[in-house]
Amino acid sequence: MNKAEISALIKGKHGDPFAVLGVHVADKGFFARAFIPGADKVEALTLAGRPAGMLDMVDKAGLFEGMLDLDKQQPLRYLAANAGAAWTIADPYSFGPVMGPMDDYYIAEGSHLRLFDKMGAHKIHHEGADGVHFAVWAPNARRVSVVGLFNQWDGRRHMMRLRRDTGIWEIFVPDIGEDEPYKFEIVGANGKILPLKADPFAFRSELRPATASITTAPMTHEWHDRKHRDFWAGADIRRQPISIYEVHAGSWQRDEHGEFLHWDAMADRLIPYAAEMGFTHIEFLPITEFPYDPSWGYQTTGLYAPTARFGEPEAFARFVEGAHKAGIGVILDWVPAHFPTDDHGLSRFDGTALYEHADPRKGFHPDWNTAIYNFGRREVMSFLVNNALFWAEKYHLDGLRVDAVASMLYLDYSRKDGEWLPNEKGGRENLEAVEFLRKMNKELYGHHPGVMTIAEESTSWPKVSHPVHEDGLGFGFKWNMGFMHDTLRYMAREPIHRRYHHNDITFGLLYAFDENFVLPLSHDEVVHGKGSLLNKMAGDDWQKFANLRAYYALMWGYPGKKLLFMGQEFAQRAEWSEERSLDWHLLDAPAHEGVRRLVRDLNHIYRDRPALHARDCEAEGFRWVVVDDAVNSVFAWERHAPGERPIAIISNMPPAPRHDYPLRLSRGGTWREIINSDAAIYGGSNMGNSGIITAADDGYARITLPPLSTLMIEAG
Repeated sequence: MNKAEISALIKGKHGDPFAVLGVHVADKGFFARAFIPGADKVEALTLAGRPAGMLDMVDKAGLFEGMLDLDKQQPLRYLAANAGAAWTIADPYSFGPVMGPMDDYYIAEGSHLRLFDKMGAHKIHHEGADGVHFAVWAPNARRVSVVGLFNQWDGRRHMMRLRRDTGIWEIFVPDIGEDEPYKFEIVGANGKILPLKADPFAFRSELRPATASITTAPMTHEWHDRKHRDFWAGADIRRQPISIYEVHAGSWQRDEHGEFLHWDAMADRLIPYAAEMGFTHIEFLPITEFPYDPSWGYQTTGLYAPTARFGEPEAFARFVEGAHKAGIGVILDWVPAHFPTDDHGLSRFDGTALYEHADPRKGFHPDWNTAIYNFGRREVMSFLVNNALFWAEKYHLDGLRVDAVASMLYLDYSRKDGEWLPNEKGGRENLEAVEFLRKMNKELYGHHPGVMTIAEESTSWPKVSHPVHEDGLGFGFKWNMGFMHDTLRYMAREPIHRRYHHNDITFGLLYAFDENFVLPLSHDEVVHGKGSLLNKMAGDDWQKFANLRAYYALMWGYPGKKLLFMGQEFAQRAEWSEERSLDWHLLDAPAHEGVRRLVRDLNHIYRDRPALHARDCEAEGFRWVVVDDAVNSVFAWERHAPGERPIAIISNMPPAPRHDYPLRLSRGGTWREIINSDAAIYGGSNMGNSGIITAADDGYARITLPPLSTLMIEAG
């Protein structure tokens, strides 16, 4: 080696360290070259421990080389020593690559669907040694090194091999195992060292405020949830009861010291509670690794790692399986729309706009001060599609609720004229994002048919929940934001004014079957000064509770799957804050406990009666009974399913009762009152029909409607 090459190697600027370090063929055998800072003497050993020759010091910075007593090229370890110590170190440059040409082919093509088995850090056995294989995509970097405690965070020690066809850098580091913190030291094309980067494919991360990735063994959890997964794989999800309990894992409950619950403790408390309450699914606000607690997880820096806040990855797997054994699915709130610009994250990952667009008119999100993924780049699309597949495969998740889909679909989302660039056809649609969403849904449903995807999409984009082959986006469901806005606006009005806003309830039923809808009363409605659902209701305290009970019963009778944010099931009074637990002490008050009982009973009745769920997404399951009684603020409809007894839902929204109210039901005979939101057990005045309504042969009936109430009656 000439002096310039030696200098470049020692300074970490050599363009191809694998060409000069490690074991190489010489004229008369083999020689080794190693860079071991701090060593004065170095002896080469085979992996079996046999001496293979002494190396001479080439440079006092720690560069050694020498001939070897070997009959074939093979990996080595070195016995290094100085005046104070001796240690053994394996030579990463004496090992061959782990990734192969077929990986390069599929990665370059953008069709690799198992990137999570290749990228990131994997504990493996390779060419006779145990260690960790690291791989990271940084095509525009001049140099990439993996650094950690195992090399004193010295970027000169483990400079990685570039696979030029794909822009992926890789290295096998022998003799290290799990629980090793690491990052990537990247030198950009301009020769400047970037801030240390966490691994985009890290499967585990340090607890914030630390930001390093952590090596981990392959998932050891043995799954025993086949019955649960087989059921959903064979079910028509649109025709199943789905009632989702939306949970922020950090504030549902805290431990006795006010700290976060570990996944195991959360499983002991949350799963039995959700099961007793009758919810079919638990949906977590994002639990992929994120640096800042008040972001609630929506500014994620580690899409492949469950956050360290609640325990190790295996503990999250145990939670999911525990939920499955209780018959409860687990949904992840997933954020592929944007990412934060923290130095250790994806932002300008290799010194260039790699995961994001270079032009801020496409690559910067003005609402959240975040970067927008470049969906048109096949490597970025593969990164995100693989992530969706990863959570379904590795953690057996039952669904993804995809955040901020509207912001992905429109290039001018939250932008003024001149702040956005039109697509190739001159329009405002983000065609690349559309292609990504279709690809994601197609692959996820194709490989995991029991998993559902749910779009948070607030515009009139057509066919969000229609199949890709029918020119849809391919989602299973879409949040019905119109239902939430219209009905909450109605319930906030004083009852005397409701007659003038009757269509706030009826309008949504004009489009209720255009998509497969989820009716969301989510965290977004109880933050940022909006108050709790209870405090959105009109009237004094008694009326607020009555309104809320009537509203819940109306919603559970309305076509669409259900979602309720934690705390609202017992009428949390205060606005939600991520900084503290829910106000569970409120359940000592009868009014709050009454709301909880009502939500529990609504869930169980919704699940037990196919008329209330089996045609949630199809117009044949709905029939108006009273649509135009705006003067009295009364609504009534029936829910139907083939071969099942119909159920009528009747809401009386003024604070006055109505006696002998006339209805024309779909059949005569006896109808039984199965829900009365005014029942005493729920905190109401206990007015009703003594449990029975009798209709004439033509369906004509007269019924007592309690004040501020919703009834459900079932045909006999």
